[in-house]
Amino acid sequence: MTSPPPDARRNLLGEPPATLLPDDSEVRDELDGGDPAEVAARHPAVAAGWAALADAAFDRGAVVESYAYARVGYHRGLDALRRSGWKGHGPVPWSHEPNRGFLRCLHALGRAAAAIGEDDEAQRCAAFLHDCDPEATRALA
Repeated sequence: MTSPPPDARRNLLGEPPATLLPDDSEVRDELDGGDPAEVAARHPAVAAGWAALADAAFDRGAVVESYAYARVGYHRGLDALRRSGWKGHGPVPWSHEPNRGFLRCLHALGRAAAAIGEDDEAQRCAAFLHDCDPEATRALA
């Protein structure tokens, strides 16, 4: 049996449009040199603060704490994506700076899950990150 031509396997419905989160430059500016815990407390709905906390915790070896921060940021990011029209799939481009907080949390969640042996969760996070934008996977590797 021969494989169908490449065009026959293409999704004819197309991909949903990219989801672009609202500008969070104020929060990103506060994070530059600021205390991530204070920034996250002032802006708990913005994933960037949680991502910074997750990264800092992981860097100091507090893997479970990193997992918790990343999980909060991941869920706050999902909430923001849904408010921005995301329907559970489709591109979330790394090139759009406000998306990076969510994508960093997703990466941090997978990294911490792998570190504590939660392999299924780590694989789900890696696949989800790649589905959002393969460039995010490369940038965060």
